[in-house]
Amino acid sequence: MNPNEATKQVVFDDCLKADGPVALHLKQKLLPVEGEGGVIFPPTYADIGYNIDTLSDGTKVATIDSVGSQNNRTEPLFKSTGKSEKGEELNKLAALVPQIEIILNVTEGGEKYQRRQSLLDLAHRSADAVVKATPSLAKHIGLAFEALNRHGNAGFLCAIAPTSLLFGVWDSRAGTGEKRPRLIRSIIRAWDVDVLHAAAQFNSVWKDLSEDQQKEIKEEEKKKGKVERSVAGLADAPATFRTDKVAQFIGGKPNPEARVLGGVLTKGPIVRDVTINLVALRALRGKDDEETKQIQKYLLGLALLAATTELELSLREGCLLRYADETDEWRQVPRRGEPSPIKNFPSHADLLEFAMDAAQPFKQKWPKDESGKALPLEHKFDLAAAKKLLAKKGEEAPTS
Repeated sequence: MNPNEATKQVVFDDCLKADGPVALHLKQKLLPVEGEGGVIFPPTYADIGYNIDTLSDGTKVATIDSVGSQNNRTEPLFKSTGKSEKGEELNKLAALVPQIEIILNVTEGGEKYQRRQSLLDLAHRSADAVVKATPSLAKHIGLAFEALNRHGNAGFLCAIAPTSLLFGVWDSRAGTGEKRPRLIRSIIRAWDVDVLHAAAQFNSVWKDLSEDQQKEIKEEEKKKGKVERSVAGLADAPATFRTDKVAQFIGGKPNPEARVLGGVLTKGPIVRDVTINLVALRALRGKDDEETKQIQKYLLGLALLAATTELELSLREGCLLRYADETDEWRQVPRRGEPSPIKNFPSHADLLEFAMDAAQPFKQKWPKDESGKALPLEHKFDLAAAKKLLAKKGEEAPTS
């Protein structure tokens, strides 16, 4: 057996065996477009600012993109980008999953129009509130969750919303309560960082107004229900502190915990870690042994493509990254012992071929409209159904 075929067996066959590895792990080194040691901006969270942990040796580690954010960037990789003149999907990954759309009737500025919302863009996937407020879709999704919750049969959900199983889903909103873990988990961290701060000064037109104009504006400001001049943009405003929940000055010096954040200086590596949970994958079952094998093979194919398809790493303003290396570092993680590197990992073309083959049994099960027309299916959001959700009590699910 040549090396490439041996690797395919490790990835495509051994991973699905009951005594196979517990996980596949991918490590990718990233770089700011400015190069090593560049300044990048992590996400900012309410009350805490950047999510930075300090290790016992003093090293600071910053979250650059959270697990939930990574999922929300990855799932749309499977969304349609249009059809060719022959009716073929331009995005080959989109041909692997149902392309379900919810139609929202929107009114803005007196104009009425329709907006389409892909199921692949919803924060809570098939368990999202907008799905439950779309009766024609909720009917199918509800039956799929019932089958999974009562009988452990993932086949129905795999046929209508496979990425819900891939990226994790919790049917918590007046549903079955069924909760499935992510099969693929990714996160980006920057190691050994120093926090920087920013300062800015907004200069309004105030000083260019005459004294009479300033006086009249001040008098207007004092009237009941009027906004302050600073809110209206008629006052100079320094931007030096981001919060007043902690002291802005300590010992006469600016308190770093209150300062406006200005990114982090990266002294160590920026790493994207991707883990495919093979234990959770092998726990999924179908109606019989044959469908169980089909489900596991199909979702493995989707997971491998989700892990290896390159993302656009423009994460936010001031955080544009790129892949540092030509090759990725894959490891197979056994139940015991040291993880082993996987050399000659299957190419993207090999992974796509594997996934295309694995998708065939489920393509035949994709729901169709009354005329038997294939996807994309369109479902209309119902405002009355959305209002009914407000009358039901249920535990709120966290954002993905």
